Amino acid sequence: MKKDKTARADELRPEYDLKSLEVRRLGPRRKSFGSGVIRLEPDVAKLFPSAESVNEALRFLIRITKSGKPTLEGAKGDV
Repeated sequence: MKKDKTARADELRPEYDLKSLEVRRLGPRRKSFGSGVIRLEPDVAKLFPSAESVNEALRFLIRITKSGKPTLEGAKGDV
């Protein structure tokens, strides 16, 4: 079976500007919207070796601001 080699007419309207379109990446480098990823500044990242340590420090700060005094009880998981 032979393929038909007829030229196709350009059906795109002139007001469509395809140059402004961006190409979406596929795979692990793809942007995911609403993923909740927060980037730390390098000086802050040096002080926190893991995401867990950042979360623990933030929970402690939340408890301090809610109660008005620092406490160490409920350090993991409780807010």
